[in-house]
Amino acid sequence: MCAHILVAEDDEMQAELVRRCVEAHGHTATVVHDGRSAVDEVLRSRPDLLVLDWMLPEIDGLGVCRILRPGSDLPVLMLTARSHEDDLLLGLELGADDYMAKPYSPRELMARIHALLRRVQRPPVAADGVLWVDTLAVDPARRAVSCAGEPVICTPGEFEILLALAAEPDRVFTRGQLLECVRGYERAISERAIDVHILNLRKKIEIDPRKPVRLVTVFGVGYKLTGGRRAP
Repeated sequence: MCAHILVAEDDEMQAELVRRCVEAHGHTATVVHDGRSAVDEVLRSRPDLLVLDWMLPEIDGLGVCRILRPGSDLPVLMLTARSHEDDLLLGLELGADDYMAKPYSPRELMARIHALLRRVQRPPVAADGVLWVDTLAVDPARRAVSCAGEPVICTPGEFEILLALAAEPDRVFTRGQLLECVRGYERAISERAIDVHILNLRKKIEIDPRKPVRLVTVFGVGYKLTGGRRAP
């Protein structure tokens, strides 16, 4: 999933660290340095997630939550130097979805961000459990795939890859992550074999496999499944 993340942090070095982490994982980021700007930017650009420092000038992080929460389900990850349990509980009560105490590792930060994004950015699921991404349907129970109403025959490995991608549309998966999806079906498989699976899947679900618009490459990272609409 490629998300737009708003970072509200008054410490410029910390803000730059978060921005670089976010963008290194294939997301986009906007940085603001005070609470009033954070509120304005949320209302203007409708980000997918807010990384919010507690101690912001003008309006602190708690104040930002108080303003935004009545009319917004925006996921909020609060960063705080406070460690007292009552402070942390107050942040959660006012609408933060998760918090991290400073100092924190970039790896843990991204793990928390991705966990929040997965929680709120699920694909449409029909009553029968079928995953839909535009006109592509993946049925986990029947292990069946269709595209624009036409059945698509997949190998077990291809199906597991497509199931993982359809469960989290627009999330970028590395080859290593997709490799884990097919373990148990194919013993002597390498990351290079993932590329072969992707090529075969494109032949089955793309109008022009040489110019894919559904199952696309994110250069230097891996692959993601999108709605399949070409840009105007």
